[in-house]
Amino acid sequence: MNLHEKLKFLFFTMLFSFSILSNGYTQKTCVKHPEWSRDLSIYEVNIRQYTNEGTFKAFEKSLPRLKKMGVGILWLMPINPIGELNRKGSLGSYYSVRDYTAVNPEFGTLADFKHLVNAIHKQGMYVIIDWVANHTAWDNVWLKTHPDFFTKDSLGHNVSPVPDWTDVMDLNYDNKNLRKEMLKAMEYWVTECNIDGFRCDVAAMVPVEFWNHARKELDKIKPVFMLAEANEAFLQDKAFDMTYNWPLKDLINDIAHGKKSALDAELLFNDEKESYNPDAYRMLFITNHDENSWNGTEFERLKDAAEMFAVFTGVAPGMPLIYTGQEAALNKRLRFFDKDTIEWKDSKYAHIYKTLFELKKKNHALWNGTEGGEMVLIKTDKEKNIFAFSRQKGKDRIVAIFNFSPKQQTFNFPADTLAGKYKNVFTGKPFELKKDNSLTLDKWGYLILK
Repeated sequence: MNLHEKLKFLFFTMLFSFSILSNGYTQKTCVKHPEWSRDLSIYEVNIRQYTNEGTFKAFEKSLPRLKKMGVGILWLMPINPIGELNRKGSLGSYYSVRDYTAVNPEFGTLADFKHLVNAIHKQGMYVIIDWVANHTAWDNVWLKTHPDFFTKDSLGHNVSPVPDWTDVMDLNYDNKNLRKEMLKAMEYWVTECNIDGFRCDVAAMVPVEFWNHARKELDKIKPVFMLAEANEAFLQDKAFDMTYNWPLKDLINDIAHGKKSALDAELLFNDEKESYNPDAYRMLFITNHDENSWNGTEFERLKDAAEMFAVFTGVAPGMPLIYTGQEAALNKRLRFFDKDTIEWKDSKYAHIYKTLFELKKKNHALWNGTEGGEMVLIKTDKEKNIFAFSRQKGKDRIVAIFNFSPKQQTFNFPADTLAGKYKNVFTGKPFELKKDNSLTLDKWGYLILK
């Protein structure tokens, strides 16, 4: 979705969420997560742009590198054939699906995909695929077999779900047979290819009852992991393991531009505790395919603060996401509807993400949901824009301190009960926190202690 499209989408989902809240809804339940998801991070794979070939086979060669970096879950952007009618650009949008039970021939064959899934599992990683349940391409195969699956206007014409989405047409979830066929298509990929779950596009635009039923049925095959491209807490009652933390992404952008501060971050995380079940996973990110293509790279948006916020999303409560190329410091907007290969190069970010992902695996305080340690905010000098917190689970503890300003800051840091001997996560050097400390952080600097 581009920015204009996302604003429309958010407007409608906010109205929906408000109607639920106004009827007295409170979040009390949460899905049962696959146990394997508790200590993992997630990596978004853009097959088209990952290699010159843009195929499953070519991407498969990168699995050992990603495993070594500590990636746990691979989220593959849509792998289905792309519509040709009303196509945007030369190759079209991944999210304009022509056939839900076939693979995009540009990427390879079904056998190639099965081989990739098996290779991912052999590396000890998991794989989820992008699922576009809200709309299809204008030449989707269902148009001939099930024309009643599509939303019609007053003249009986098929329509786009949002005016700007001219390459797709809306599905009508009032049709019970549509729900059955959509679930059957999802089950196909779990049973036939042994995938581990789905990332569900614009999930709040599909009735939650469908998702609740789908999760129940999919879990009968195997425990699946479900990620919603949505922010609504109610989606995590029975259907989804994880939702997008869009408010944090927006806050990060605003802090980088001097519009928000450490105090706003404190308010946001306090609101998170009130709004979400403590075991509901939240996905943390500084970029993804939408942000990169439509709103700019993390370096365009965050500038000198990009590194600090990358680290921040690796230690705050939630599951950190990396998008294709972040570990190579990708600094270009990838074209969305055309071929635009990643330029792979050595970068400090590969080491940063490897350090964060390994830390998450080894340090119980950073695990996901209630298996991890709660964020405990530390009182610091908010006028100097210092944001600090600790997380502890059992004997594992993390202390994280960030300078949310473009100036070097020297500040008093009261450790109190956190006083003791630590190790700097990124340098490996010992670090002692006393009950009262004077610390200095460079502009957009950070200190992560374990």
